[in-house]
Amino acid sequence: MAQQLQQTNSALHTAPQVKKKARTKWTRDDFELGLLGFPTFIWYAIFCYLPMFGLVIAFKNYRVFPKQSFLYNLFHSEWVGFDNFSFFINNKSFSMLMRNTILYNLVFIVLSIVLPIALALMINEIYSKRKSKVYQTAMFFPHFMSWVVVSYFVFGFLNPDRGLLNTIVKFFGGSKVMWYSKAQYWPFILVFMQVWKSLGYNMVVYLASITGMDQSLYEAAMLDGASKWQQAKYITLPLLKTIVIVLFLLNVGRIFYSDFGLFYQVTQGVPNSLHKVASTFDTYIYMALQSNSPIGKTAAASMFQSVACCITVLLANFIVSKVDPESAII
Repeated sequence: MAQQLQQTNSALHTAPQVKKKARTKWTRDDFELGLLGFPTFIWYAIFCYLPMFGLVIAFKNYRVFPKQSFLYNLFHSEWVGFDNFSFFINNKSFSMLMRNTILYNLVFIVLSIVLPIALALMINEIYSKRKSKVYQTAMFFPHFMSWVVVSYFVFGFLNPDRGLLNTIVKFFGGSKVMWYSKAQYWPFILVFMQVWKSLGYNMVVYLASITGMDQSLYEAAMLDGASKWQQAKYITLPLLKTIVIVLFLLNVGRIFYSDFGLFYQVTQGVPNSLHKVASTFDTYIYMALQSNSPIGKTAAASMFQSVACCITVLLANFIVSKVDPESAII
């Protein structure tokens, strides 16, 4: 008995040492994985973290001195603190830009969840694999098209003189519509184009998750007499919850950004007639740069977007962690 107690005590004393030794040992697998991830680390360090030094421009009245380097211009420019941010926030268009950016993104987020899931459920029920692949390819193809190319197709439909829609309207006895002058149509056009371009990609993401689910759950549900709707409601949708929340948080992290190609290219440069319905933070910054506005003010606007998105995604993740801790990503 005494010998067993001595062996137990000896094991208890040596166990933490063995565990500590195993934790600090650098294995060949660790070296290979570190070597594999090293190029990614270098890429992020050079193209993501190193340029963050340029955030200093948002706090300065950046000036270009003759025959001087960028760093010289940066350090010798006047420090203005939060004056650039104050100029941007107090701009008369700020409330309109925020309204458009946030409301459009909220609609995009909701539709990017509801429609792709519904479409993925329908595609998953197609018995013919060949037809399923054809439908997936046809819906996924718009994702690869540039907004520049798409804008020409949209112009071909909405051209006031020879556009396809106006041709149809005049054929049935109506008068042509000046689409690029009628602001009331464009919220629907922009939402439709965003859904059309992103629906296939989001659908494939959810469809991949559905096809990876345990099929024995569906077999057991069929034996119990569950219908297709009941299988989707009680099996598929609950299992999709994790991927839905992850994509939701990622989209919330860009709620203060907008797709520049959608709002600028499709509208043909955001004409004055569409300014109040198609202008967002991104188009505002681009136009400010085109009008030779001070770089410090545009940098402040961009930094405002980044900070606001960071706060938003952390807040959304905090709410998710309180409701369902396992679904939070941070």
